[in-house]
Amino acid sequence: MIQIFKNSIFKSYKTTRKNIQMKITTWLRLAFMMFLEFFIWGAWFVTLGIFLDNNLHATGAESAAVFSTQSWGAIIAPFIIGLIADRYFNAEKILGVLHLAGAVLMYQMFVSDSIQSFYPYVLAYMILFMPTLALVNSISFNQMQDTEKQFPAIRVLGTIGWIVAGLLISLVFLWDQDANAKSGMIKNTFLMASVASLVLGLFSFTLPKTPPKFAKGTKVKVSEILGLDALKLLKDKYFAIFFVSSILICIPLAFYYQYTSQFLSNIHVPKPAFKMSIGQWFEILFMLSLPLFFKRFGFKKTILISMLAWTVRYALFAYGNAGELAFMLIIGIALHGICYDFFFVSGQIYTDQKAGEKYKSAAQGLITLATYGIGMLIGFQIAGAVFDAYSLGGDTFNWKMIWIIPSVFAFVVFLLFAVLFKDKGGKQIELNKE
Repeated sequence: MIQIFKNSIFKSYKTTRKNIQMKITTWLRLAFMMFLEFFIWGAWFVTLGIFLDNNLHATGAESAAVFSTQSWGAIIAPFIIGLIADRYFNAEKILGVLHLAGAVLMYQMFVSDSIQSFYPYVLAYMILFMPTLALVNSISFNQMQDTEKQFPAIRVLGTIGWIVAGLLISLVFLWDQDANAKSGMIKNTFLMASVASLVLGLFSFTLPKTPPKFAKGTKVKVSEILGLDALKLLKDKYFAIFFVSSILICIPLAFYYQYTSQFLSNIHVPKPAFKMSIGQWFEILFMLSLPLFFKRFGFKKTILISMLAWTVRYALFAYGNAGELAFMLIIGIALHGICYDFFFVSGQIYTDQKAGEKYKSAAQGLITLATYGIGMLIGFQIAGAVFDAYSLGGDTFNWKMIWIIPSVFAFVVFLLFAVLFKDKGGKQIELNKE
C-alpha cells in the first residue's frame, strides 16, 4: 500500500513537471496547503461522535443537528464563493481569512462544555470551512494546464493529511483510547485543529496569486452561482433518476459519518481514529483503480457496486464486534474506497459527460448541493432519529438495528437504480430541446 502511495505521487509529480515545468517551490506550497486542509478536517470530524457522546452527552437529535452543520455549510458555500471569492478578492486571501477565523471558532469549540454553547461555533465554523474545499482546488487548478494529470499529485496529499491526523490522535496522543476518551481528552482534537487552521491561515497568504474569475462589477445571476442552470439536465429521464438516487444514497452515507467513531468507541474497539483511517488508505487504492474499472464495466455497474458496498458495509457493522468478529468491522471500514470513490467520482465523471462544456461547472455544483447539502442533511436527521429510537439508556445502544436500517435502505436504492436507470454511454444530453 505504501509503495502504491509513493509510486502514485512520484508519477503524478513527474507528469506535472513534464507538462508545465511547475516550480518545485510552487508544487510544495500547493501540496502543503492540501495536506493541512484535510488534516484540519480529519483532526476533529472523525472523532466528533465520540466527543459529542462522552463530553457533551448529546442525544441523537442533538448529534444530528451538529453533523448537519456540514450540509448547511455545503448549501451556503456557493454564495460565499460566487458572491465574494469569484468577484472581489483573490482566492488565496479568502482562504487565509476563512482559516484564521476558523482557528478562533475551533478554539471556542475546544472550550465549550455544553451542546448549547458548542452548536453556534460548529455551525459558524462549517459555514466558513466548506467554501475552503473549493478554494484550495481553485488555487491548485490556477497553476496547472492539465488538471486531470497534474491534480492527483496535489490532491493525494489531502488524503495523507487526513490519515496523519488519525494516526496522531490514536497512536501518538492516545486521545481516543477508551480511558482517555471517557475522561474527556478527545476535546484536544479541536485544539490541534485550531493550531493547524492558524498555520494554514497564515500560510495561505504566501500561496500563488489566484485573482477573481469575474471582473469587479460583473453581474452574476443567482442561478449561475447555485448551478441552477443545470436543472435543465433533469429533463433527461435517466439523469433525473441518477440525480434522485444520489440524494437517496447519501441518506445511509450520513450514518457512517455520524456514528462510526462513536460505535467503535462504545463497543471498545481500540484506537478508533486509527482504525477509521484505514478507509482513506483504501480510498487511494480504489481511486487509482477506478479509471480502469470505469472503462471496463461502465457507469451503471460501477455505481451499483458502490451502492451494494454500502449495504454490505452496514451489514458487517451490524453483525461484527470488537472480539472474534473485529475483522468484519475492519472490512467494513476498508470498503470506504468503493463506497465513496466508486459513487462520487464516477458520478462526477458521468455528470461531466452529460452536461457538456456550457453547463459543466453548474452541473457539478448542482450535484454537490444535492448530495452533501440536501441528501446528507436529510440523512443526518434520520440517523439521529434512528439512534434515539434504539438508545437503551446510559451507554447502551442497539447497534445492530442502528446499522441494519441504513443497510436495508441502501439496498432498496440499489434495486431502484438497477431497474430504472439506463446508461446511454457517453452521449451528451440535448439541452436545447424544450
